[in-house]
Amino acid sequence: MRYFKSILSVIFLCLYTGITQAQQFPLYSQYIMNGFLINPSFAGHDGYTTINITAREQWVGMGQAPSTYAASFQTRILRNSYIQKSTSVRRKIVRPTKGGNVGLGGYVFNDRNGIMRRTGLQFAYAYHIAIGETEGTSNNLAFGLAATLYQYAVDLNGELYLHDIDDEFLNNYDRSVFIPDFNFGASYTTRKFYAGFAMTNILRGSLLFADNSDSRRTELGHYFLTGGLKIPINPNWTIEPSALVKSSDAFFKSIQMDLTSRVYFKEDYWAGLSWRTDDAVIVMLGLKYDRFYFAYAFDFTLTDIRKQSLGTHELTLVAKFGESARRYRWINAY
Repeated sequence: MRYFKSILSVIFLCLYTGITQAQQFPLYSQYIMNGFLINPSFAGHDGYTTINITAREQWVGMGQAPSTYAASFQTRILRNSYIQKSTSVRRKIVRPTKGGNVGLGGYVFNDRNGIMRRTGLQFAYAYHIAIGETEGTSNNLAFGLAATLYQYAVDLNGELYLHDIDDEFLNNYDRSVFIPDFNFGASYTTRKFYAGFAMTNILRGSLLFADNSDSRRTELGHYFLTGGLKIPINPNWTIEPSALVKSSDAFFKSIQMDLTSRVYFKEDYWAGLSWRTDDAVIVMLGLKYDRFYFAYAFDFTLTDIRKQSLGTHELTLVAKFGESARRYRWINAY
């Protein structure tokens, strides 16, 4: 245990010196379930009013292991609802009349990693633009900007083994500060595929409140590229390969990819497999019941940490409100 407590101390030092990116931004294995968490341009993209709850326990069984909890809300501001016209029993066409362009969203989160805790909230504004049509449906270009405010706190009251109790990083920094910042995102979605780019911490944490120390500190900026493609096999089965590329200001030293493939049956059940480079293999399962969605992911850690933990568990619960005719029928994130 002394060995792993020492690791937590090292992680803490790396956080403030800006060496590692993974400890500054929480991981989500099921980012496809709620792309809004990493890209504000997805706010209101499907026309529903959506509530999403995500709970992630990383490296279960290991002391002071990372954990993340987030609750989000998003909606699309529509001037008129969508008109659905049925041309046959099996074929339905959805065309917007005077659909709104504005999407709004917000979420609160608590991300804990060893002695570090990051708690805050975020509000996002997205603007959606219809560009051309594919098979009778509009392609969607969206831009989003999010304002976030979070508290960075260090808790030294729990079990912690310090190699050097006089370390300047522990003694010269405030144990709790408040940091406002901004995130930006853009996305393009058609009937068959989607792609997005997002960047976080635009101000790099340069604004601090409740900071009484003279020590210089900074936040890393993070960058996310997402993309996915829907491949219908038959009326009941669909395959969706997707990818997420993550990086930070330490670009070539911190690139990580999630390569995922999910299979859907009647859009009500799905299973998937994902590979996170240099980290884990992830198994995903989910189902839809009425307007509620339930999804679970288990990360099989590939590093030596697997010998000391029972893996990582992530649970996502989603509730969608509103008539299906209000949304773009061709966008179905689940």
